[in-house]
Amino acid sequence: MKTQEIGQSGMIASRVALGVMRIDALDQDAATRTIAAAAESGIDYFDTADIYGFHAHALHASSRRFGKAWKDAGLDRDKIFIQTKFGIDYRFDDGGAHGYDFTARHLLDALDAELEALQTDYVDAVLLHRIDTLFELDEVAEAFDKLEASGKVRHFGVSNMGPWQIELLQSGLKQKLEINQLQFGLMHTQMLDAEIHFNVDDDPGADRTGGILPYSRLKHMTIQAWCPFQSGTEYGPFVGNEHFPELNAELDRLAAKYDSTPNGIAVSWILRHPAGIQPLIGSMRPERIRQMAAGADVELERRDWWSLYQAAGNKLV
Repeated sequence: MKTQEIGQSGMIASRVALGVMRIDALDQDAATRTIAAAAESGIDYFDTADIYGFHAHALHASSRRFGKAWKDAGLDRDKIFIQTKFGIDYRFDDGGAHGYDFTARHLLDALDAELEALQTDYVDAVLLHRIDTLFELDEVAEAFDKLEASGKVRHFGVSNMGPWQIELLQSGLKQKLEINQLQFGLMHTQMLDAEIHFNVDDDPGADRTGGILPYSRLKHMTIQAWCPFQSGTEYGPFVGNEHFPELNAELDRLAAKYDSTPNGIAVSWILRHPAGIQPLIGSMRPERIRQMAAGADVELERRDWWSLYQAAGNKLV
């Protein structure tokens, strides 16, 4: 597994990370096997969030299942990176999401509960989980300062935020925001489309990315690509899906060319971009995890990268 620095944090981690949102749907033995398979494939970066527990219908449930799994799998805490997210006011016993909450009290309490669930006394990174439009800079700064001073959090970032939201947050923080989680993959290419179709006749004039891709490169922020295998339609994941014949034909062709698999090629397509995007895969199936992780060893030729982009239904100028 190839590695990369996350932002400018000094964390040298696997280029492919595993998101454990759905691990609460597994029993403990299966969860342990899943984490062991990821580690054996070279993955050392794991992502969760305080609200993940949608199968168990409980906050911190996925983190709790993962917290026991990484220990049962015999992983060395000093050799893995654990990341969580906080800031959503979610109540399973009262209708789900009630908004966002970046107050210091909410963030500090949420992080403490996550540490308990994860069976660790620190996380390597914590991300603000989407944006609380009511946030006060001094509240976020207070929480970050306390978490850093206590040693409970080593690095900080955001998710699903644009350049100006990040700039506003960064203006009041001592800590550099190193990470931004954004949806990205072969069937979710808005960041690329916004660049390719700028100032042309078919420019839709509705770029909602805010230039986040070049911004991230300028600021040396690592983009973590969540849900990289989702089609963005009612048909779900695109690999092996009969509703996407052209894309799957190209994935199959390149899998044969590079002695890989369609899952591996889909990951290698993300990794080929020079922005240093870290795919955040979410499979809980050991064999699929192995295939996806192996994509880090595939270096797509430029023409093959573009052929996949077009096979996914995207147009060039």
